[in-house]
Amino acid sequence: MAADESGGIALRERTDASVVEVWGEIDVAMRSQAGAALATLLQRDLPVVVDMSGVTFMDSTGIAFLVQLASIGRAEGLAVTMVDPPAAVAEVLDIIGIAEIFDREPAAV
Repeated sequence: MAADESGGIALRERTDASVVEVWGEIDVAMRSQAGAALATLLQRDLPVVVDMSGVTFMDSTGIAFLVQLASIGRAEGLAVTMVDPPAAVAEVLDIIGIAEIFDREPAAV
């Protein structure tokens, strides 16, 4: 994770997957980080794992990022899996009806 304590989105490249690490407060301030992560993911053409374990807050910008990530990944034929979403994030995704756009894995990456 980066030194920014408020939140962030970073890509960790593994040989078998692209891991999107998301932490802290995910809001409009993270827009440029989200765009950079999406661009790199498409270049790598590997399954995507979204690690939400460090998220403390997420507004509609964060939700839009997740929807875009899942939609673009699936359109490109990539598996998109979410791991360790905090209960509050999982609940929001369930309430708005988009939880099913991600495969879920409980184990940390």
